Parts: sequence; structure tokens; C-alpha cells
Amino acid sequence: MKKFLKKSTAILVASAATFGAMTVATAAHAEGERYVFISHAPDSDSWWNVIKNAVKHAGDDMDVTVEYRNPPTGDLADMARIVEQAVATNPDGIVLSIADFDTLEGPLEKAARKGIPFITMNSGTEMQSKALGALMHIGQPEFAAGFGAGERAKKEGVKSFLCVNHYITNPASVERCMGFAKGLGVELGSQMIDSGSDPTNVETKVSAYLRKHPDTQAILTLGPTSAHPTLRALSKNKNLSDVYFGTFDLSGEISEAIKNDKIDFAIDQQPYLQGYLPISFLTLYSRYGLIPSNNVNSGPGFITKDNIELVEKYAGEFR
Repeated sequence: MKKFLKKSTAILVASAATFGAMTVATAAHAEGERYVFISHAPDSDSWWNVIKNAVKHAGDDMDVTVEYRNPPTGDLADMARIVEQAVATNPDGIVLSIADFDTLEGPLEKAARKGIPFITMNSGTEMQSKALGALMHIGQPEFAAGFGAGERAKKEGVKSFLCVNHYITNPASVERCMGFAKGLGVELGSQMIDSGSDPTNVETKVSAYLRKHPDTQAILTLGPTSAHPTLRALSKNKNLSDVYFGTFDLSGEISEAIKNDKIDFAIDQQPYLQGYLPISFLTLYSRYGLIPSNNVNSGPGFITKDNIELVEKYAGEFR
């Protein structure tokens, strides 16, 4: 496995270099670097396990130390404090998600003043990443991903929908719902609900919405946290066969639902790349002054019944 990962790293880096000239920095060669990887994800969000796996693999392959940190409850103010604490320890680099630009701007200004390089990943946009002073952004354009999902639903005749937002304080999640509405050609209003992340509450709120809006034709969930309880809500209300169901991200349960025609598609943003590439790129930057000149779009890709067998065996570990 390690030989495969090292070979994959070489291929990815070589591929990135073909998109443009590499930026040369003045960093000296070093080894045993220490990086801090900070996400906005609460401890309860199992989707991030793939990213954690990738971070560990990258640390082992590059022979560096990586500290993964996150706010246990997903509180963004707590995340900002974690960033400040990381900056104070003077690591060789930082990786973080842009859960909220305004909240993270101050702590990252301190990182820039201290000359600590950082890469943004997952949440946020390329423009936000550049404005914060990051070397690059690795992630999925969220509005575009939602828009693509909306276009798929529109082809199936969908005109009304529910977007189950389990992390509404993260602006990127709202962009997913907005993109879906745009793809359908409708305005986003009360179709987006703040479900929270507690499974029982998600199921209850989805059931309540469907009882109040029985003509809802489609549901979009934003990840396993909302997809799993939504599946239960539909099953109990015997609405499963009547609703066009799409979700972001993948899990074992979502894979089974796709195979059993309960979910029509899952949007794959390849989280393994979001965890592995930042550590690899920061290490190359620290040692040799090398960094790709472009951002990296890790998604979106669409997983359906036609291609689920290609990826399901890696769900929860690499996909």
C-alpha cells in the first residue's frame, strides 16, 4: 500500500506541474516537518474519517508529523481559537477548511505575518483562499456541484424539492442548496431546512416537512449526517419510491441505498485528495520551494447505480 501511495504522490505532483510553471520559494531543504491540519467538522461527522486516513498516509509517506485538530461540536469560534493556537506553535505549515471567511480571517492574518504557509481545503472558494493569503485551495466548487445536481434532477422532471442542511452555519452548505435550486431554475426559499446534526432531529424535521409539503418531488441531503436519517424518514413515511433523492458524499449506507434504487446519485468530492495532497504539497514547498501554480478541484463527480461497484469497496476509507 505504501509503495502505491508513494507512486500515486509522484504521479499527482507531476500532473499538477503540467498545468503551469511551478512557483519557486526561498525555503531550504528540511526533514521531519510538523504541520497542523484543522477542520471545521464535529467529532460526530464520520465522513471526515476518509480525510483523517489520507492525512495519516501523507504524514507517513512524507516522513512528517501532522496534528489533526477540530472543534468537537463544530463550533466555528472554537475552530478560530484552534487556528490561533496552531499559529502560536510556529508549525512548518497549516491546512484548514474555510468554514467561515470572516471568522478565520483574523487568525490567518497572524499566520501570514509570521510567514507560516497554509493551504485551504474542502469548504470555501478559490477567491476566498486567495484573499486569505493561502498558497492554494483543494476542494469542490460547492455552488457548481449543487448546480450540476439540480440539472440532473430537472431532466427527471423535478420542480419542487427539499434541501436538508445539517450544517447551516457553514456558508458552503448553503451554496450547495442554492446551486441545486439554480439548476432546477427555481428560487431557493423555505425549501432549505436547518435540520441540525442530531439524527433523531433530522428524521423528525424531514418527516414534518414532507407531511406539510406532500407534493415534494426531490430531496437533496448534504452528506451522510443528513442522508442516513432522511432515508429512515422516507422509509417510515412510505414516500421513498416517490421522491428523487440525491446526496453529497459517500458512505457504506449511501452505497447500499444507491444499489437498491433508494438514492439516485451521490456527489463525490474525493475527500482523500483533500487530505493527502495538502500535506504532500506543503512538504514539497518546505523542502524544495515547489508548489502547483493552480488550485485543485477534487470534485464534483457523480456516483450512480451504473458506477457504484467501482467505488463502493473503498467507501469510508478512500472514497
